[in-house]
Amino acid sequence: MSANHYLAPPHGQRPQILSCTPVAQSRLFRVEALDLRFSNGEERQFERLGGKGSGAVMIVAMPDPESVLLIREYAAGFEDYVLTLPKGLIDPGEDAETAANRELMEECGVGARHIEPLCELSLAPNYMRHRMNVLLATDLYDKRLPGDEPEPLVVESQPLDDIDTLLARDDFHEARAIAALYIARDRVRAERQGLVP
Repeated sequence: MSANHYLAPPHGQRPQILSCTPVAQSRLFRVEALDLRFSNGEERQFERLGGKGSGAVMIVAMPDPESVLLIREYAAGFEDYVLTLPKGLIDPGEDAETAANRELMEECGVGARHIEPLCELSLAPNYMRHRMNVLLATDLYDKRLPGDEPEPLVVESQPLDDIDTLLARDDFHEARAIAALYIARDRVRAERQGLVP
């Protein structure tokens, strides 16, 4: 088969949405059936978790120039405790930076004087309409707010440059957290070399 055998649709031409129908609803999730017509006339039905709210934040919080804070929390999907980055939903009326600072205070007992956006990440975009805003938080100070966690979270500090050691652990495997740490590490290295203003 030649490389030209498959021709992609013209750039920017999206499938036509024929209908979007809720098929299931829980306290946290809404499943939608999406009927689509593609540019070649093919029609398909996709299912996705519908998005609601203003999105979410994940924070790479650095208590010092070398370390990052991680939290240990119960993950119902794995029926076990996992190590990950602090994260949470953006509440109505909040921007990403405000939500990140609030989540840090609730989950880690610290606030940040400096918060900057790093990137947006998605997870399983074929099935989920969800974006995670990743932010870098520095110049931390002690500040605790009550959160919605069912039990106190354990906070650990790990070297940002030693992601390989984290990847070797059985309890650290969330793809968004892994990507966020690599992105933050590269950003911090570039700043140290004067490559980022």
